[in-house]
Order: sequence, then structure tokens, then C-alpha cells
Amino acid sequence: MRAEAAALLRAAPAVGLPFGDEHRRWIEYRPRPRPGVSLGALDPAARKTAHRLLATALRPHAFAQVSVILALEEVLDREEGYRRGRHSNDYWVVVFGTPEPGRRWGWRFEGHHLSVTMTLDGDTVHPTPVFLGANPLATRHRGRVVTRPLAPEEDLGWAVLDAVPAGLRDRVVRAPAAPPDIRSGPRAAVPPVPPGVPAVELPDPARHLLDDLVAVYLERLPADIAPAVDRDALSFAWEGATERTGRHYYRVQGPDLLIEYDNTADDLNHAHTVLRRPDSDFGGDVLAGHRAEWHGTGPDRGQ
Repeated sequence: MRAEAAALLRAAPAVGLPFGDEHRRWIEYRPRPRPGVSLGALDPAARKTAHRLLATALRPHAFAQVSVILALEEVLDREEGYRRGRHSNDYWVVVFGTPEPGRRWGWRFEGHHLSVTMTLDGDTVHPTPVFLGANPLATRHRGRVVTRPLAPEEDLGWAVLDAVPAGLRDRVVRAPAAPPDIRSGPRAAVPPVPPGVPAVELPDPARHLLDDLVAVYLERLPADIAPAVDRDALSFAWEGATERTGRHYYRVQGPDLLIEYDNTADDLNHAHTVLRRPDSDFGGDVLAGHRAEWHGTGPDRGQ
């Protein structure tokens, strides 16, 4: 990460901001103005360096997911009649601080339906938040899937719910209606959310599937920076429809871990997912007091 970030700064000094910049503790996955430099403003060599920096934070399969998400901006733009001017180079990269050994610094690669933030303190990497979304969630032709970048996150969430026995279903399904968006939203601080059913209370089929679901999110990250998680301390919650024909949301949470998924747009073809560590996002300096300042239920979904 240090090598690629330094190379990017040499190629495009404008991507650099101070580590103390007010925008460092940021997650914004909507099409909004953001700090840094867009891929479209970089020359081809610098653009490739930005992609290489992003690749240092993701395993190959997750990098493939992200590459499809970027390309979906062109698909969505076509579906919308090109009226909003979306494009696959409207993703922005920024480096906070100086990427040198022993220094505290960070970087972010972000745009519509994507936000990957890494914060480094010497050789320690704080690898969250990591947000991946997709619109369209799936593209089909003649009844067959052409692209579905978040298929594991979607399919395993349903599999966990389907494996929950009837006696626990009322406790797992916390509300009949899904929230309008992931509850953590596009904010630095994470609001408190009620826990679901503890993993240790789930029968083996559901528990094993929950472990698989958590692995999907943690294994977005390379093994040497993925956080260690106490799987026995996790819980699972669902909100919304329990059939695939309705809006739905799930979350997995535990000590310093929050995983969220939602599919709540009108056409059920627009999903958000996020991996966060509420106590150590952005390097652990998002204080608990910030949560008390959080208000509202989420952004307008019509983006």
C-alpha cells in the first residue's frame, strides 16, 4: 500500500490531502461531490496506479466484484437514458497524509456504490469501512444471469434465514418492514442498532451458513489485514419480507463488527452491503460520542 500510494502521489500530487483533513472519516456511496481526484482526471498511467492501490486492499474475487460495480455505472446510465451522465471513471481516489514507514496515513477509493477506506498506523492496517453496492443487482437474459456481482452476499443471507427454525423465526425477523437503507448509512459514526439472535442459539445448519456469510465479507480483504472475529459473539437479524418478492435487510454484528445488506428499492434490483468495525473504522478514532450525534434513518434511496 505504501509503495502504490507513493507512486500515485508522484504521478498525481493533487490526490494528496493532510491526514487531519475533515473528509478523512467519511463514507459516501451516493453520487455526491467528494474529495480527491477522479479516475477520469488521471492520465492512463496514474489511473492504473490507482487501480493497483485498490487491489492491495482486496482479494482477487473482491477486486472482480468491484470492477463489475464500476462498469455497472455505464449500464445504469444507459437504463436511465443517459440523463444523469454517470460513467465508470467517476470514482475518486485520495491519499491522506504521507505514506512512509512509521507514519499514520490512509487512503480511499470511492464513488457510486463503492467506498473502500484503509487507514495505516505504521505496519498496522485498519481495513474498514468497505462498502459494495450494485444497481442493477442482477442482469438477466432469457431467464439466465449475465452479471450478479453480489450473488454470495445475497444468496447466503437468504440461506441463513431459510435455515432458521420456526421457533426462532420471530426473534430473528425483527420487523415486518425493511429500513430504507443500511442503518449505518453514509456517515462516519455508526448508530447503535439492536442485536439479533446470538449465533450460539442457532441450530447447526443455520450457524454454519452464518459462518459462511461472515466469511464472504471478511474475505473481501487479504488474509493478513482481515480482522479476527469471535464467531460465537455474533448475532443475526432480519427485517422485511421473508420471501424473495419483498424488500429485505439483514445484519450481522458483534464486538467491533457490523455487516449489513439491504435490497429495498422498488424493483428489488438495487442492493447495498457494508463491512464496518464501529470502534475502529478509519483507524479507531471514531469515538463513541459521535454515535450520540447521529440522527435520522438513512439517505434517500432514489439515487
